[in-house]
Amino acid sequence: MKYDQDYRSRNVEDLRGRGGGSGRGAGLGLLFVLGRRFGIGGVVIGIVVLVGLRYCGEGSLGLFGGGGAAHEPSEEEEALVGLVSTVLDDAQRVWAAQFSARGETYQEAKLKLFTDTVPSACGRASASAGPFYCPADQDVYIDLSFYRLLRDELGAPGDFAQAYVIAHEVGHHVQNLQGVLGKGREEGSEGGSVRVELQADCYAGVWAHDTHERDLLEAGDIEEALRAAEAIGDDALQAGAGGAVRPETFTHGSSAQRQKWFEIGLRSGSMDACDTFSASDL
Repeated sequence: MKYDQDYRSRNVEDLRGRGGGSGRGAGLGLLFVLGRRFGIGGVVIGIVVLVGLRYCGEGSLGLFGGGGAAHEPSEEEEALVGLVSTVLDDAQRVWAAQFSARGETYQEAKLKLFTDTVPSACGRASASAGPFYCPADQDVYIDLSFYRLLRDELGAPGDFAQAYVIAHEVGHHVQNLQGVLGKGREEGSEGGSVRVELQADCYAGVWAHDTHERDLLEAGDIEEALRAAEAIGDDALQAGAGGAVRPETFTHGSSAQRQKWFEIGLRSGSMDACDTFSASDL
């Protein structure tokens, strides 16, 4: 993706170094506790929590924490700030235009960078929870170390895989403005939670359509996003954890479903094509 690594958005707030504890340690601790209590099923749940792109409803996971050291961002991490700044502002420009065409007004979200743990209006959250959106304060939250997990552990490298993560969370903000996040309580392969997440994937595709139209994409970008969608499908995560694939526990959708709905948004470029709640076949 073509972007300026030095770009900084006014809607990005840098909270890195103000949290506590080790994000990696929190993640391992989460798996340990769930494994002790629920066996392999608990480990599967933990991995899904660790890497699932999500929104924060009534509260946020904050099981672990502690004292942390001052954060010293690397050159690579600072380049990522340029990427997330670009994607946030660009996606919100696209959604402002989409809302305007419908006679509606788009309200901008903010993105907060953090390390380890962070307070939000949904409660205190750990980096182990992965990137998330909190509707109570209309903020997107991300610990940039998640991108190392995405690249090294899940096999989804590339800047457009990283961009897809932010575009998905902005998609949850769009849903919040539409008043549909409350439909996401029921789990299962056809449940409301899955439909909420697949719609956010579709909205990420709508943004990708617009970037393609403006010649901002580079060779392999779309493949990177599709690889990321595949890596974080519920079935892929459960199989990767060594357990059985259990559709009745799905919260985000299968790899194929996540890719399908991203591509629907990509082809159409319209939020009207992303009505997962009325779809008979996800």
